[in-house]
Amino acid sequence: MAAVEVLETLELDDYSPAPYLRLYSDDPTPRALVHGTSVARRRAARAKVQRRRRRALVTVVLLSAVAILAVPGHVFGATTGGGLSTDLANSSDLASGMSYVVQPGDTIGSIAREMNSVDPAAARASLVRELGSDVVVPGEHVLIP
Repeated sequence: MAAVEVLETLELDDYSPAPYLRLYSDDPTPRALVHGTSVARRRAARAKVQRRRRRALVTVVLLSAVAILAVPGHVFGATTGGGLSTDLANSSDLASGMSYVVQPGDTIGSIAREMNSVDPAAARASLVRELGSDVVVPGEHVLIP
């Protein structure tokens, strides 16, 4: 059983533009929601969605890790066993800090041209300074200045 009481605005406050309605009920406990899904089902559905999202995130992370590991190391600036970057070690030009093993038929001039094809004379001069001689022997290890 419920009752309705109409209160005039003068009793409540001066800011109410219309009468105020108040509902009185003799039942102290509110009635449960009759329509819609239950709270337990909504929570179960929300938990299911969260599990799907977690699985999708783990899948994306794992696939990204596999893709990163599949890319060759020199892309990320890897180094060779000698401490040189793989870019320098795989290049056809000799760079400073590389160790070159003299092959049969090599001369100071041919090594200088591999070091610096633009100005081989400067490269030859630095090689002669480094070796202390203008003669190289096959099998000799030359540190490129």
